[in-house]
Amino acid sequence: MTKSELIARLAERFPQLVAKDADLAVKVILDAMTAALARGDRIEIRGFGSFSLNHRPPRVGRNPKSGERVEVPAKYVPHFKAGKELRERVDQQQ
Repeated sequence: MTKSELIARLAERFPQLVAKDADLAVKVILDAMTAALARGDRIEIRGFGSFSLNHRPPRVGRNPKSGERVEVPAKYVPHFKAGKELRERVDQQQ
């Protein structure tokens, strides 16, 4: 599901919401989540899952085209862990 599909489904499910309002709601939620992760906060949505940051230490990589060694700096990457309820619902659907 893409962001635009999510907005369309919200507008469809809640007829009182204009598509612009659904778009704004999704944008505000995603912006708040992005800002929280950028601050290093953990986001937990009960029954759905949690978002956190994982630290990737520096490493030596390789340029696939030239084969030369490249230093890859340390970085933080977002990580999502599905909650129990989400895992169970997905498992039932399969």
